[in-house]
Amino acid sequence: MRKTCLALLFAAVPLGAVSAQNMPLPQFLDKAAALEKKGALALFSGDLKRLKKEVETSASLLRQERLAAKAAGRKPAYCPPEKGSGLGSNEILAHFRSIPPAQRAQMRTIDGFRSLLVRKFPCR
Repeated sequence: MRKTCLALLFAAVPLGAVSAQNMPLPQFLDKAAALEKKGALALFSGDLKRLKKEVETSASLLRQERLAAKAAGRKPAYCPPEKGSGLGSNEILAHFRSIPPAQRAQMRTIDGFRSLLVRKFPCR
């Protein structure tokens, strides 16, 4: 039940959403863990919207970064497919949690998301 509720967190985040912020990655993971513990009640938490917005913001900023690199003739950090590049919350959280704690402590959400995109969508 907990995982199902948290799966609604990002509901296949598109790689082109918009917004602002940049939460430290450990704080993001702490909030996600607290939401998982709430189960279905997490749907009523303001933190759920905040985490979703954080990922959407990161996706948007990274997309802009990738397009700017491409426009400047530089190789982008990652190369997603044209369509169907949404990522689910389970995949995002699993990746964030796989980052070693010492490294994670120095990262922001955008850094963790960038590392996922680089790993999942390498440029060939």
